[in-house]
Amino acid sequence: MRENASAADNHVHMPDFASALVPALECRRLRKTYGSGRIVLSALDFTLHAGEFVAIMGDSGVGKSTLLNLIAGLDTAESGDVLIDGASISSLSDDAATRLRRQKLGFVFQAFHVLPHLTLAQNVAVPLLLNGQSPTPAEDMLAAVGLDGRGGDLPRQLSGGELQRVAIARALVHRPRLLLADEPTGNLDPQTAHEVLELLRAETKANHAATVMVTHSEAAAAFADRVLILADGTLHARGPQ
Repeated sequence: MRENASAADNHVHMPDFASALVPALECRRLRKTYGSGRIVLSALDFTLHAGEFVAIMGDSGVGKSTLLNLIAGLDTAESGDVLIDGASISSLSDDAATRLRRQKLGFVFQAFHVLPHLTLAQNVAVPLLLNGQSPTPAEDMLAAVGLDGRGGDLPRQLSGGELQRVAIARALVHRPRLLLADEPTGNLDPQTAHEVLELLRAETKANHAATVMVTHSEAAAAFADRVLILADGTLHARGPQ
């Protein structure tokens, strides 16, 4: 187990030119059932490359958020594997898996999960501090999302759209290899949603990241490079509209 973890740890720090050759994300034969025995994911395969922005759609309750949680390590599959930047999560020790997620993942939650007692700059700096890095880039990232000079504000001073921008800044500040976004515009008005999606796509491309966005919104899905439908436990390419 330690040998596997050590090899994977080395993989986490591979040079950029090598990292570009492997998928940002691979899901291999993922299977997940609910307590009732209902199959949510059945031998699901999925590959995502750097620079891709993919939207996942489907009916409520089919398992879209569950899939994101499995990728992020917030839930566990009965079988199958998740590889992030070529590293198999199941082969890592708990500590190594945690380090990989801190370094490689960014997560935009529908409910923001901005910490109310921290300033905006402190919220955005959390991933940097967890990775032992300087918090200095937090202010620049806030400026990139249209909140220049607001680093000292508290979350209670912001609108919903501004809070979502903070959540996006926090997810992107450490330049993750993979960004996961769960209904990132679900609580936003159409204009703010449009601005947030433009920002999310632009930052994904600029940072050569890869993004998986779960959404019910056709308008949101229109920003994606490709749209996949989750149904019958697996992902299907959507045909021409």
